[in-house]
Amino acid sequence: MAARDYGQYCGITRALELVGERWALLIVRDLLVGPRRYGELAAGLPRIPTNILATRLKELQEAGVLQRAPRSRVVVYELTPFGRELEPVVLALGAWGFKALGDPRDEQVVTADALTMTLRTAFRETVAATLPATTYAARLGTDDLLVHVDGTALDVTRGGGAVDLAFTAGPGLHRVISGELTPDRAIATGVVEVLHGRGDLLGRFAATFHLAA
Repeated sequence: MAARDYGQYCGITRALELVGERWALLIVRDLLVGPRRYGELAAGLPRIPTNILATRLKELQEAGVLQRAPRSRVVVYELTPFGRELEPVVLALGAWGFKALGDPRDEQVVTADALTMTLRTAFRETVAATLPATTYAARLGTDDLLVHVDGTALDVTRGGGAVDLAFTAGPGLHRVISGELTPDRAIATGVVEVLHGRGDLLGRFAATFHLAA
């Protein structure tokens, strides 16, 4: 594997040699959501050069972090059990990085896989357990991310279906998740647009998903 060699015998050093190259952990982040075809990974990482994506996939495969698997006439990339052990690391990094997000820049986008991992990071099981089961649809462009919360169980998938609340989800949604912006204010200022359902349910969403900024 053509990773950096830091010349130190240390677990952190070895981890960085395996997944510390640029884009590597973002590939892992998206694969934690589920297996992806090459084109799906490229679409979810719109700024990654194709040669870098191919190189990172090869390196991560050689490191035993991911593997290629045939699925219905196509080949997908999926994490190995060794690779899936990175999930708590990625979630912890997401919570830490959330504190330094600041305001979104005009060119920054939110992808479905990135939002999925943000919601998994921000999910408050103890709060959700006290609330009625609720299904949300977070609209990203023309796609919906279905977020179903039932007690301590969280299920995030792509696609349509019956929902209690549908709303737009752009970069500004982090201000609701952080508590910087109240749900009512988010709706009033257009940061979040209610597409279907009761707007007051955004308060339930904000209580269920919270990360301190």
